[in-house]
Amino acid sequence: MPKRPADSGYVPDGAADHPLFQRVERNVPRLARRMISAFVTEIPLYAQLPREQLQGEILAITEANLRLFFGVLRTGEPMPADDLAEVRLSAARRAEERVPLEAVLTAYHVGARIGWLALVEEHAPDETDALLAAGVRVLAYTQQVTAAVASAYLEEQQTIFGEERDAARLLASALLSGEPADALAARLGVSIAPAYAVVALRMAPHPDESDDKDVGGAIAARRKVRRAQSALDEWAGEPTITLLDAAGGTVFLPTTPEGAAALVERLPDLAVELEKAAGVPVVLGGAIGYGAADVPRAAAQANDIVRLARTLDKPPGAYVLRDVLLEYQLTRPSDAQESLASLIEPLDRNPDLLRTLEAYLDTDLDRRRTASALHVHPNTFDYRLRRIIELTGLDPATTHGLQLLGAALAARRLTAHLSSGVL
Repeated sequence: MPKRPADSGYVPDGAADHPLFQRVERNVPRLARRMISAFVTEIPLYAQLPREQLQGEILAITEANLRLFFGVLRTGEPMPADDLAEVRLSAARRAEERVPLEAVLTAYHVGARIGWLALVEEHAPDETDALLAAGVRVLAYTQQVTAAVASAYLEEQQTIFGEERDAARLLASALLSGEPADALAARLGVSIAPAYAVVALRMAPHPDESDDKDVGGAIAARRKVRRAQSALDEWAGEPTITLLDAAGGTVFLPTTPEGAAALVERLPDLAVELEKAAGVPVVLGGAIGYGAADVPRAAAQANDIVRLARTLDKPPGAYVLRDVLLEYQLTRPSDAQESLASLIEPLDRNPDLLRTLEAYLDTDLDRRRTASALHVHPNTFDYRLRRIIELTGLDPATTHGLQLLGAALAARRLTAHLSSGVL
């Protein structure tokens, strides 16, 4: 019978179930304790486990894996399906327990190394062939168990992630609609907060999202959302409840009635972190919901704020009600809005006058800055300002005139967007 290739994972003829393997296997209990000591020294997670768990459950699992290890050494065959199923089940349990995959895989590699060193220490001079054969088998075992562990762990992790993601989205939807959410919160291991800072988030498209070849754009969009979610969790110091897609969404930051205002004051910092993570301009609108029943109102306000900020061409960042207070009020149903907007209709016949008024108010009534922004001589600005006063009957140098001109300009802008369906 022809010999199998040296790299097939089998040992040369005559090395199967060699006495060397049998002698070392008799020391499984001692080897298992040696491995536990190595785990504690080399893997930080194990150093944090209680001694009872190390000497009980972990020791038993280690001994069982050593038996599988020696089974592969003795037979030279891949691990049987039943044994591999036990390895996969153990890996899935570690995923459920939130043990990092790195720690799980490192434990198997440390175990294989210690098993190999035990063979090296035990072998006699005339057992070199068996030792070399064992080296091939140790590598074959490590390859097989690593693939099985990683696959089972990631499958279980994905299942857990999917279930938690669905529960989180259902919880977010329940908060938005004002429906009872305690049961969903319990599924996630969280409680309904006494207050929430509700954040409406808008993200610009990433340049990579314009790649419509195959699925490149969709992948870029999902990655942007994941980066944003990670930044949110890191900023909050805990997993956040969100409803996010590539364009943005709603974020629920738990807080207390006493701490809500301070949390909202930190939203500009959150906007900066999100912009870094997403790689695109970000606009936030924030509002406080005092209790779960108040969340729908706060969410509606936060969305109105972020829409107004974008409509008014405000720069990226975070905004609250006081930042758009006048415009927010003007978007509420009122008979006065149309009348306010009509106050500056006489300027429509000369668009330069309307632009001049806008610039003058934007520069806080600074004559020279306004002239510079319009690229005109200050005398030209003075002439235009006189014409604005003549046509509207309102003088921005007076408190009454300034208030009405500012409100009229805001009403004019918002009326245009309302009629186009943007707001």
